[in-house]
Amino acid sequence: MTTLSLLAQHVNRRPQRIALLEQIAMQGSITRAAKAAGMSYKAAWDAIDELNNLADQPLVARSVGGKGGGGARLTPAGERLLQLHQRLQAIQAEVLQAVDDDPDLQVLGRLMLRTSARNQLSGRVRAIKPQAGNDLIDIELPGGTSIQAQITRSSTQHLQLQAGVPLMVLIKAGWLQLSAAGEKADASLNELLGHIEQIQTETDGPSEVRIALHNGQTLCAQATAEHLAHRGLVVGSPVRAQFAASHVLLGTQV
Repeated sequence: MTTLSLLAQHVNRRPQRIALLEQIAMQGSITRAAKAAGMSYKAAWDAIDELNNLADQPLVARSVGGKGGGGARLTPAGERLLQLHQRLQAIQAEVLQAVDDDPDLQVLGRLMLRTSARNQLSGRVRAIKPQAGNDLIDIELPGGTSIQAQITRSSTQHLQLQAGVPLMVLIKAGWLQLSAAGEKADASLNELLGHIEQIQTETDGPSEVRIALHNGQTLCAQATAEHLAHRGLVVGSPVRAQFAASHVLLGTQV
């Protein structure tokens, strides 16, 4: 099964995201597309980030601050995904008509993955290194960036991991440690480099920091205003996001 078809299944379980893709194709504006899809502007950006992160290549090309709050268009990959979804919808309608009210469909629905992790990235197993009772999973992200995840040996077996297996990489926003790109890095931690794309200040908690990675994926981190100010991190700043291998969660297609 191709990455595109797997992603089509993912968005097929989230009709609002497909509606957003359809509206982006029609409207050419993130603001107008979000409104037409019944989403907030922030939720639309989050959805675009998630879809771009899960794909091998961006599905939506965007520009911040364009006409109507930010221009946007589907890339060729996004157009193919939308066409694939439409074909799947037609097939789904035929299946549902044949097996209407089948209790097995309800079971399948409960098996669909939902996660509270803010960051969901696509990746692929590059190597597995035994480490005492655990395994260190070497993961290649799009663009060749490499990170590591530490999981138990039984988890490696349960997920049926081996070199080449595609993965969903989950990292909670609160697990990311931000520093200026020029600061000395902690060699024991994973690191991803990029620049700060947006800082959304919260009145009752840490700020939400959106980071555009060099490989085209996007991260969302949390940091206090004091932390950002101490390190001179503002919108546009080069930034390093670090996190422990034990804070990387992995998922595979069943």
